[in-house]
Amino acid sequence: MKIVGIPFLLLLLFTSYGCQSKDKSKNQELVQQEHLEVPKKESLTASQLQEYETAYFASGCFWCVEAIFESVKGVKEVYSGYSGGTEKNPTYEQVSYGRTTHAEAVEVYYDPKVVSFTQLVQVFFGSHDPTTLNRQGPDRGPQYRSIAFYKNEDEKKIITNYMVKLKEEMVYDRPIVTEVKKFDTFYMAEEYHQDYERNNPNNSYIRNVSIPRLNRFKANFQSYLKEDTH
Repeated sequence: MKIVGIPFLLLLLFTSYGCQSKDKSKNQELVQQEHLEVPKKESLTASQLQEYETAYFASGCFWCVEAIFESVKGVKEVYSGYSGGTEKNPTYEQVSYGRTTHAEAVEVYYDPKVVSFTQLVQVFFGSHDPTTLNRQGPDRGPQYRSIAFYKNEDEKKIITNYMVKLKEEMVYDRPIVTEVKKFDTFYMAEEYHQDYERNNPNNSYIRNVSIPRLNRFKANFQSYLKEDTH
């Protein structure tokens, strides 16, 4: 497995597209999508989801992160939302403009018989730059910070041990600034954010930031991908 390092971010660092503006353009983008037919995704019921384990990560714009984890075999569902802060029931406008202590995050439902928590941690670190403080690509602010959440001591150990390995192998030429944080609460984002990359492929942010990030991940993690996402 090849770990994605700093070169992966060069394209993103110099693009002019940012996450903060995406809500303002929502209505315009929806109009552009009116005549675009996107195959409907089959969603799992609440009872079906209970059969799987959950993991939580934050690594920049949740549109991008959701699409990356959705492409991983063994992952059954991914939701975009907010976590890592103290405010209750935050909204997108509050979080994306840095008015809360939350970060844009994802909730990952996965089958541990197919993909392990360790592998999800590898996906997390391999699909973003964990050395940029309060920034991911063109998106700046603590709402885009890197966080690996753990629900128990075993998960915490997996995360910290992997970070030590990355440091020992000198994968990055700068210190990792990822927060390792005890999971508390995940707040689901507004409905139009769910599966946003899939449903809005012509959105300018999706075209110029999210899809290139996903494609770079796919190129480096081919053995982790679902058959229909190669």
